[in-house]
Amino acid sequence: MEQSNNSVVSEFILLGLSPSQVLQLPFFVAFTLLYMATVLGNLLILLTITSSPHLLHCPMFFLLSHLSFLDLCLASFATPRALLGFPSHDKAISFQGCMAQIFFLHFFGGSEMLLLIAMAYDRYVAICRPLHYTSLMSRWHCLSLVVVSWSGGFLHATIQLAFMINLPFCGPNHVDSFFCDIPLVIKLACTRTDALEIIMVANSGLMSLVSFLALLVSYGFILSAVRSRSSAEGTSKAFSTCSSHLTVATLFFGPCLFIYLRPFTRFPMDKVLSVFYTAITPLLNPIIYTLRNKEVKAAMRRLWTKRGV
Repeated sequence: MEQSNNSVVSEFILLGLSPSQVLQLPFFVAFTLLYMATVLGNLLILLTITSSPHLLHCPMFFLLSHLSFLDLCLASFATPRALLGFPSHDKAISFQGCMAQIFFLHFFGGSEMLLLIAMAYDRYVAICRPLHYTSLMSRWHCLSLVVVSWSGGFLHATIQLAFMINLPFCGPNHVDSFFCDIPLVIKLACTRTDALEIIMVANSGLMSLVSFLALLVSYGFILSAVRSRSSAEGTSKAFSTCSSHLTVATLFFGPCLFIYLRPFTRFPMDKVLSVFYTAITPLLNPIIYTLRNKEVKAAMRRLWTKRGV
């Protein structure tokens, strides 16, 4: 990843969530606890699923294991660096480090968007077409969905980085957040960026919007199918499950839509919203999607019993 010859900026300054020194220690403690809980929760899910052949060969849990891994990555691309910056006065990040954060944010974020659609499709097939579930969600099809998710995220991130890395940066270098992202860094370029911001909307904004709408449609079909076939109790249970999944999806997609669908304008609350999809959602996903599941909790008990815990 080479810096453009037109660029004279060798580093950027991450301003963090607040300039107040009084708040740095509370931020450090809160983010440390949040990050530790996210890592432990997702590692627990990964260990439980990979150590249980029954769960690992189930399409739903196979996809969930990849979601947990993506959440680990999404929580780790910037948070450890931010933790070092909270108690320190040195908040500089190199040009290459800033570009790497942009790439990995969009790589992991884009992959997770597509994987969430794959998971919604899995639930749709299981509930709406149960007789065809085995064939439609075979091991080969599950692997294909995962490969498409990761490949789509990689392509999305590569396109974003290709536009960013050759921009000339020759003056301001203060990024008003705790990590580098396109809407913030693009404003620092020494050239007109109107066209690039529209491209950003066409790439990140529309990807977020289409993915979120696809999730809504999938869960809409699921609820409709359950309501027509099940009892009131079954409908209530399905509604509870879908609503919890959609709540987490909204916390992830909502900030993305707000930030990436409007070029040319930035608001102070943008960096607060970015905390949701980089720190909070990776913690909520294992709780909502997995830890509430009876099969996973039973597998966890077997795992700890086997290990003598």
